[in-house]
Amino acid sequence: MTARVRLPGVLAELASGQRSLELAAGSLEELFAALDASYPVLGRRLRDETGAIRRHVNVYVDGIDVRGVAGLRTPVPDGAEVQVLPSVAGG
Repeated sequence: MTARVRLPGVLAELASGQRSLELAAGSLEELFAALDASYPVLGRRLRDETGAIRRHVNVYVDGIDVRGVAGLRTPVPDGAEVQVLPSVAGG
């Protein structure tokens, strides 16, 4: 199964400038492992030392926030679009 991962510019810089990646995965955990294998610096920005999604990173599979589903165990169906967005803070 293949999914399209969409990255904003700030994260695309860590993926050789690519804002869209095609990766094979059946779950979000498998997808993140594939990202980490190809782009280790990006992987460290997305997951903490325990492997959990960092608090300041929002992940959506086909528009649904994975925190409200099953986190890293969220299924990633064939053809899914996965958006990875860092939280933005300011004042």
